Amino acid sequence: MSNVTVIGAQWGDEGKGKIVDWLASRADIVVRFQGGHNAGHTLVVGDQVYKLSLLPSGLVRGKIGVIGNGVVVDPEALLAEIGRVSAQGLNVTPETLWIAENAPLILPLHVATDRAREAARGDRKIGTTGRGIGPAYEDKVARRAIRLCDLAEPETLDWKLDELLLHHNTLLAGLGAATFEKADIRAHLDALAPKVLPFMCAVWDRLDAAKRDGRRILFEGAQAVMLDVDHGTYPFVTSSNTIAGTAATGSGVGPGAVGFVLGIAKAYCTRVGEGPFPTELNDETGRLIGERGHEFGTVTGRARRCGWFDATMVRQATVVGGVNGLALTKLDVLDGLDEIRICTGYELDGQTVNVFPAAPGAQARVTPIYETIPGWRETTRGARSWADLPAQAIKYVRRIEELVGVPVTLLSTSPERDDTILMRDPFQD
Repeated sequence: MSNVTVIGAQWGDEGKGKIVDWLASRADIVVRFQGGHNAGHTLVVGDQVYKLSLLPSGLVRGKIGVIGNGVVVDPEALLAEIGRVSAQGLNVTPETLWIAENAPLILPLHVATDRAREAARGDRKIGTTGRGIGPAYEDKVARRAIRLCDLAEPETLDWKLDELLLHHNTLLAGLGAATFEKADIRAHLDALAPKVLPFMCAVWDRLDAAKRDGRRILFEGAQAVMLDVDHGTYPFVTSSNTIAGTAATGSGVGPGAVGFVLGIAKAYCTRVGEGPFPTELNDETGRLIGERGHEFGTVTGRARRCGWFDATMVRQATVVGGVNGLALTKLDVLDGLDEIRICTGYELDGQTVNVFPAAPGAQARVTPIYETIPGWRETTRGARSWADLPAQAIKYVRRIEELVGVPVTLLSTSPERDDTILMRDPFQD
């Protein structure tokens, strides 16, 4: 049996939560391997709606959830989320939730730095969630991060705080923002330590044992390939690598453990925050798609920008991300449209190009080249087999496969878990 890695194949918010939840019922362990609590998954289970940011989706299905070393963890946000889902009846204990001992922590000073810098950017703001994700990753790379294991060593924590405050207070003062006192940060961490340290463990070792025992592991990515800090629409990206290869480095397993890579894409396209979006629709169709798809960020509540499916971008994401198959979500949102467009390439400075350029100026100048196909009048909502789909909807899915170059292996037709058409079981690959 193969492991499965799930990543977004657009700009995030593709409906990964439902797909991961659906797959989690077939897995033994679900691992978050990058990102922070800027990511959000909404899971609908019966009459319960769970909104998760840090916790792996598998916990909702009674599976072991793992937060890997590639995730930056805000301990206060984590404990608050555990409290919320526990009130909904989930059992979150050190037996069901493992957190890597070497996971970097997000502190209040990271949040302050994030917001102060974003404010200073003015019209050139990136559109961060202001939750300290970027500054925490910067500290990790700069080798001054406080990691979860440091909370168990008071002497280590003491000198690390000195180094951290030297950097952030200097930066905050330069930006005209309030600075932090060491005693306040220390008291904050000392209060949190006994609550979060019980979840700490050598994740890499436990995952190795699970692998040897033949247990199925589902690796759950946050954001999406086009928000990858290397391969996305830089600088309008997240602060971590979101491609499937990060599942290995972000959880302490070898690259062979990544298994089948499932890329999630909507049947159209959305984006939250700033940055280029060639197929964005600033018209009635865009508004209609947003309303039907309930396009608001799980974490931020911000309205998502909506547009047509960009096959050129998704093809690029599948190549860079190592995607073996696509899960196409929210097909039902397109029901009833007279015609549907698919972006098959771009025009850039008078030339046709088939890749999304890396340079910000070029990204802003590309215009989409569209192929228009007829829509369908029948409903696809709730379909659970190919026989339930209108012929034109099937043609649309097949055309996406041709343009992207990988098969659609799962098709989602509503937020409900069971409204899913399976063409190929990723765990059987």
